[in-house]
Amino acid sequence: MPAKAKLIETLGPDHTALVLFDTLHGYLHPKDPKKRAFLDDNNVLPNLTRLLRGARRAGLRVFYPSGDHAADGSDTVARLTDTDMDLRPWPNGPLKAAAKKAIAPKIRHGSKDAEIARELKPRPGFDVVVPKHRWNSFFQTHLEVALRARGLDTVILAGGSTDVGIASTAFAARDLDFGLVVVSDACYSARGNNNQFFMERVFPRMGRVMTVKQTIDLMLRGAGKKK
Repeated sequence: MPAKAKLIETLGPDHTALVLFDTLHGYLHPKDPKKRAFLDDNNVLPNLTRLLRGARRAGLRVFYPSGDHAADGSDTVARLTDTDMDLRPWPNGPLKAAAKKAIAPKIRHGSKDAEIARELKPRPGFDVVVPKHRWNSFFQTHLEVALRARGLDTVILAGGSTDVGIASTAFAARDLDFGLVVVSDACYSARGNNNQFFMERVFPRMGRVMTVKQTIDLMLRGAGKKK
């Protein structure tokens, strides 16, 4: 049974990691103008960049769980769902959609879209990229052992989308007894009020929900640095 997270309020580099979920070029620099406008309107990339800058100033190691799906789709299963990822019912029904793997990830290994966004690039030899194949960043990846081996028991979680991978990873972190901070304005979901719902009704029972500013303040305090 892993040791539980220390019950302390600061987020120092001795026990805390920043986890940037799926901060990939394809998601943060989408071709779809509506998606670009949504990200711009919500300051998603500037907030992530500011959070990363604060973490580096405080000396935190950064982990990048990133979708790494096979180019031929062979690691994706067909599944029955009522809707597509934007909650729209399938026009020809779920069976036909499932047969085409219509809900499969669109970002594939080796593509430009699968690269970490240039504004958030990891530091070689210090930060840790974690290839993943499912929403949960801990599922059959080396994320847990990479954190435990470095004595890190608390994760700061940011990226998107909130109602998919952020939620799945947050639940897993809690079940693994990691301390959890979810950064409200550095997470996003374009699906209605889902981001607000998780930040107000779900995550507060699992850990802390903080803004970028609040998180940076606690990281710097934990590192013994002035704001």
